[in-house]
Amino acid sequence: MNGMEPTTELEILAAPILEELPWAAFSACRDADPELFFGGTKEQTEKALAICRSCAVRRECLDHALEVRERFGIWGGMTESERRKLLRQIVA
Repeated sequence: MNGMEPTTELEILAAPILEELPWAAFSACRDADPELFFGGTKEQTEKALAICRSCAVRRECLDHALEVRERFGIWGGMTESERRKLLRQIVA
């Protein structure tokens, strides 16, 4: 190996994501359990939103979610229903 190649399965899976969304490398959720952001319980949602509140790239995450119309999960500190409402306001 030349030191530049991914060495773990996580690095291999993360490479395309970071290429497309370079800001994700700085996200507060990068090491969190994804189920928090795609779970369904109130407790999971509250934990995910707390992580988002401390995130340096929250705006980039929300912009991405709105641009691609992410239907599921918490993105940029907003739930699915909050993003739908925001999109309706933007379009109106």
